[in-house]
Amino acid sequence: MRLNNTTLNCFLVDDDLDDQEIFGMALIGLGDSIKCFFANDGVHALEKLHDLSSIPDFIFIDMNMPRMNGLQCLQEIKKIDRFSQIPIYMFSTAADPKAINESKKLGAADFLVKPTNISDLTTALETIFVRSQVYVNH
Repeated sequence: MRLNNTTLNCFLVDDDLDDQEIFGMALIGLGDSIKCFFANDGVHALEKLHDLSSIPDFIFIDMNMPRMNGLQCLQEIKKIDRFSQIPIYMFSTAADPKAINESKKLGAADFLVKPTNISDLTTALETIFVRSQVYVNH
């Protein structure tokens, strides 16, 4: 599988720089037309979203961050009209059923448990993009 001829823009909000790097490497495995922007926490994400010239196709938010946690960040992004329809995936090391339910109530498209390796993350991201019909077979 490979990306459609369009560029895909992802935005990852995660305070762990290693997780940002791993996420970027996983996206590289899916095609060179994927661009990813990063923010280190929810406050930084809101600032950066207001400054972006293009609207992300997907947003991934870590649950546990300083200054503003993932659920708070999700709530704030959903309040902004131009971002309210973007699929937002919560991204965490643990699959806490309570957190999953709460994030979905607040408008998250789904909850992604951080895989332990790049290959599994690449596969998980590909599944998300396929479900969203971003990929085509060639």
